[in-house]
Amino acid sequence: MRALPAIPEFAEGIRQGDRVLLGRAITLVESTNAAHQALADALLTALQAFAPANDTFRVGITGSPGVGKSTFIETLGTNLTAQGHKVAVLAVDPSSRVSHGSILGDKTRMEQLSVDPLAFIRPSPAGETLGGIARKTRETIALVEAAGYHTVLVETVGVGQSETAVHRMVDAFVLLLLPGAGDDLQGIKRGIVEMADLLVVNKSDGDRVRLANQARAHYLNALHLFPAKESGWTPRVLACSATEKSGLAEVWQALVEFQTHTRSNGFFAENRRRQAHYWFQDALEQALRTAFYSHPEVKARLQAMEKDVLSGTVSPFAAARSLMDALLKG
Repeated sequence: MRALPAIPEFAEGIRQGDRVLLGRAITLVESTNAAHQALADALLTALQAFAPANDTFRVGITGSPGVGKSTFIETLGTNLTAQGHKVAVLAVDPSSRVSHGSILGDKTRMEQLSVDPLAFIRPSPAGETLGGIARKTRETIALVEAAGYHTVLVETVGVGQSETAVHRMVDAFVLLLLPGAGDDLQGIKRGIVEMADLLVVNKSDGDRVRLANQARAHYLNALHLFPAKESGWTPRVLACSATEKSGLAEVWQALVEFQTHTRSNGFFAENRRRQAHYWFQDALEQALRTAFYSHPEVKARLQAMEKDVLSGTVSPFAAARSLMDALLKG
């Protein structure tokens, strides 16, 4: 990595909207290098003093592969930038469990939005994280908000993993669906539907309009069976066509109404406090994990202990306790 500016100048450059410095800062927080992590922590601390007073809006967008998430986000994003909004898109790409590689092709899929001066797109590999959330997505949100992007769209992988992680870091959660729900309604995980503040049937165009309306009816009926949301918001089911650019204004209007509703009843601020608490706990767990595996005694005994577990001479529980004892005694 090239030489970085001093932390005060780095932070000020990001606050002034320097896209090059913003990109370098995100690379810094994504790095696993200990020195880079220390710099990232110092940078985030410097920016914390200028954190927006909850005036940003974080929207999580999920849905199964093929539902049209990238097209939906590009159309929604270009609509917003046309109105003067600064939009950041954090698109998490699937990582191969075999090669651990990632395509990172969202800038290619969002050709129009990627060249928009009011938009910033950052693809990141999902890695091993559940919910399709890159390990440092939370820190990236803080960086783009500090740079003045007040609307942050977080796209998840959407491959059936737990979406709890993204739900815990956004203000509103959108579930994209395909027309022709019917029996497919049974295949949608109840937990994901319960988390959604807005359900949107995409690809409502051409011959699929009838199927989209049918799907809306199915989900509207299903939502009546769910308990009331803590936010006091009644989830809505809408239909749109991202390719034909129809229905997106109604989707955004519903999100604005959700934001207004939750700000007025205090849930928005309370949810942000919960997010901060969750981020703290998660950061603490990551720090403990790093401390464990970097401990000299643990490193010295880990490989032999793994062999004993695989050979069946030691139980996994006893092995774990033994290594923990080594950590605590050290």
